[in-house]
Amino acid sequence: MNESRVGIGYDIHRMVEGRKLVLGGVEIAYEKGLLGHSDSDVLTHAVCDALLGAAALGDIGTHFPDSDPQWSGASSLDFLSKVVELLAGEGWSVTNIDVTILAERPKLGAYRQQIRQSLSTVLGISIDRVSIKAKTNEGMDSLGRNEAMAAQAVVLIDRRSK
Repeated sequence: MNESRVGIGYDIHRMVEGRKLVLGGVEIAYEKGLLGHSDSDVLTHAVCDALLGAAALGDIGTHFPDSDPQWSGASSLDFLSKVVELLAGEGWSVTNIDVTILAERPKLGAYRQQIRQSLSTVLGISIDRVSIKAKTNEGMDSLGRNEAMAAQAVVLIDRRSK
């Protein structure tokens, strides 16, 4: 018998000049990047929070606090890899993820497959279990003014009951 759980994650970062834009571990060609302590990959941060929440293991700030210098400039894929290890240690495996990126620019369609592949590799699941979508905010609020970028993630995890 299996136990299944759903998790929801969200992250948002300011867009600034002088930083690389990284989403799902993939560098995106753009004149702005995301401000934060690590690489500020909102997509991967949202997935980490969704996975941790589903397994009731806290949140990304608990495991990778921005007050800890070891995480300064760190790749968020390293966070995700450690989260997958934490879940596996509790008997959980990732079934699928569904992510929505909220941003006016840049357009992300050309990067979708590369992001899906990057995440599926770290998660240890097939690419057909990784969904990535991008939506605009129709010019409204900080997302619509291209001052910030956000991501929402929904995940399903499973554990075989003993």
